[in-house]
This record gives sequence, structure tokens and C-alpha cells, in this order.
Amino acid sequence: MQIGRVLKSVWATKKDEQLNGLKFMTVSLRDTEMIAVDMVGAGVGDTVLITFGSSARKLSGYNIDAVICGIIDKIDNE
Repeated sequence: MQIGRVLKSVWATKKDEQLNGLKFMTVSLRDTEMIAVDMVGAGVGDTVLITFGSSARKLSGYNIDAVICGIIDKIDNE
């Protein structure tokens, strides 16, 4: 998993039927932007946990590469 920040929502009216009903978000991850499927109701500006690859596929039940799987409330710097 990695930490990212949600930048904006993505709307796709034409897509594969398997993706219908999924919420897409653009996420900033280090110096890169990517599209991830939101499984937890994240919003723009939220700091989130993102999982990739086979973990994303298992978590979502869909053949996708990136999933927002948690919203971070706080990170302690101890």
C-alpha cells in the first residue's frame, strides 16, 4: 500500500460494463497522477491508502490495477 491524495473525480459515461457503478478518482502519488477506483467514499483533498495489482483485484472483485482502500485521518510522526 501507498499513501496518496485525491485530486479530483473522474466521470466516464462510456466504459466496460464491468466498471459500471464504480467511482473513479484521480490520485496524486509522489510525482505521479493516476486513476484509482474508490471503494471507501473518499473525497477531493482526502489523504488515502491505495493498494495495487493482485491486492486491488482481490479487494474490489474486479480486474483493476489501483484501489483506494482507506481514508487516513491522522499520521503520527513519532
